[in-house]
Amino acid sequence: MEQTTCCVVGGGPAGMVLALLLARSGIDVTVLEKHGDFLRDFRGDTVHPSTLALLDELGLAERFARLPQRRVRTVQLPVGPGRSMLTVGDLSVLPGPYNYVAMVPQWDLLDLLADEAGREPSFHLRMNTEATSFLVESGRVKGVRHRTSDGRTGELRALLTVACDGRGSLARSRPELGLRHFACPMDAWWFRLPRREGDPQGLVGVAGDRFLSAMIDRGDYWQCAGLIPKGTDTRRRDAGLDRFRAQFTTAAPWMADRVQDLHSWDEVKLLDVRLDRLRRWYRPGLLCIGDAAHAMSPVFGIGINLAVQDAVATARYLTEPLRQGVVSLRDVRRVQRRRRPTTVTTQALQRMAHARFIAPVLQGRPPLGSVARARGLARLLSGSRSVRRIPAYFIGYGALRERPPAAAVRQQV
Repeated sequence: MEQTTCCVVGGGPAGMVLALLLARSGIDVTVLEKHGDFLRDFRGDTVHPSTLALLDELGLAERFARLPQRRVRTVQLPVGPGRSMLTVGDLSVLPGPYNYVAMVPQWDLLDLLADEAGREPSFHLRMNTEATSFLVESGRVKGVRHRTSDGRTGELRALLTVACDGRGSLARSRPELGLRHFACPMDAWWFRLPRREGDPQGLVGVAGDRFLSAMIDRGDYWQCAGLIPKGTDTRRRDAGLDRFRAQFTTAAPWMADRVQDLHSWDEVKLLDVRLDRLRRWYRPGLLCIGDAAHAMSPVFGIGINLAVQDAVATARYLTEPLRQGVVSLRDVRRVQRRRRPTTVTTQALQRMAHARFIAPVLQGRPPLGSVARARGLARLLSGSRSVRRIPAYFIGYGALRERPPAAAVRQQV
């Protein structure tokens, strides 16, 4: 049996940011990551201004800037009868230096965070180690039981266990936390296609016959998320890859010269899109953050950055209780009270986008209800700089920006 002050379950962005902040604050923290590395394709690779600013505060901006990346400043969607492109978010109107979204492979970001945290003597990262159940004594979570990839088992006791293991979190099976689901009209197909000189730039949406795709500019290729009606994956695959290529070409005629680069369905990965959240993110000795507490839709691409902000708030509120060796129910409740309004607001906007834009397109109806509304939205979003700054700020920073604990802040090195 081993012991740590804080056990972080899951080595994703929320888990690694939290561990780094706690370790820099002198808290003994152990991260359990079930995989042997961070190399998973088609994970969210968007690093928004809120996370860029955080990395700057932590003295990591220069190291991050050296990672291979693409900077995206605009978000465009097809509206109106001709599916003309409408810029719904222009981050260039925000004050610099972080007025863009950095497209960086998530494994590069996680490697950077792990390497930086590894400089702290109180940080411990255990790869190939999966949490299998909680240790519960007298109604309080006291750590986890775990299993390594070679079958060895053990227990890790902790003053606090933080679930950062995503929407498949071990904590979500606990009925007292009350998982609440929201209807979601789509699933997503992830795939890649080559990018050519002269293509649009930024984050681009294209719409076809009951099909919608968000295309992320990655420099030499497009990372594409094709949205299809919920539960239609098998039927659409049975219709054949040629039919899908034709549908995609109809939606994006300028891609017709490269859709044949999609050779088989093995190159198209399905994401079961969910939108949900726990009613309670905590119980004595346990806290859930990020997707473990609230699975987000890919709309706006801000799920990762919302999870990172959860981690920052957790570190700020819980560093001192962890240092004192007493984490009360009131302490973990404070994190949910701080972060819940932002989560609820963001999910409400995502549900609105589902109902007003995505569902109509997938059902073969005009988005936004009518052509007049689409034109009205276009006029509004192309208005003054101050008006355009509202959606840009929300995409960039979300509804609430968090600050890290002072002990974790570093100067550039």
